[in-house]
Amino acid sequence: MATTRNAHAGWIGDLPTGAGQVSLDSSGAGSFDVTWKARAEAAEGKTSPEELIAAAHASCFAMAFSNELSEAGHAADYVNTSAAVTFVPGTGITTSHLTLATRIPGISQEDFERIANGAKAGCPVSAALAGIEITLEATLDA
Repeated sequence: MATTRNAHAGWIGDLPTGAGQVSLDSSGAGSFDVTWKARAEAAEGKTSPEELIAAAHASCFAMAFSNELSEAGHAADYVNTSAAVTFVPGTGITTSHLTLATRIPGISQEDFERIANGAKAGCPVSAALAGIEITLEATLDA
C-alpha cells in the first residue's frame, strides 16, 4: 500500500535575511525554524533542508540495512547510522556520506560489505538522491 507523508513550510522576507518554519505534518513531530544562514553557514539552533534530507537518508539506510541483513539470515546487536549531506551555495546539494557502525555476530567481512552496499543502493532515499554522490563508511565492530 502506498503512503504519502506531508510537511509544509512558510517563509517571510528575502533569502539572506528572511526566516521560515517547516512543520512535519503527518507525524506531528514538530515545527522547526529555518534560515538561509542556518543553511549556508552555522546552524545556530535552526535546521535546513539538507539536515532534513540527512535525517531521511540515515533512517532509510538503517531500515534498508536491517532488512537486507535479516533476509541474509543475520541479526545485528545494534545498528547506528548517520548521514552528512553537503550543500554548496550556488551549486546545491553535492553529496551524502553515510556512516554505519554495527555488531553482527557470525558475519564475514565480505558478507557485511555486500549487504551494506546493497542497502546503500536499495534505500529509497538513495534512489531519490541519485543525482548526487553517495558514499558509505561501514564499520563492523568486534
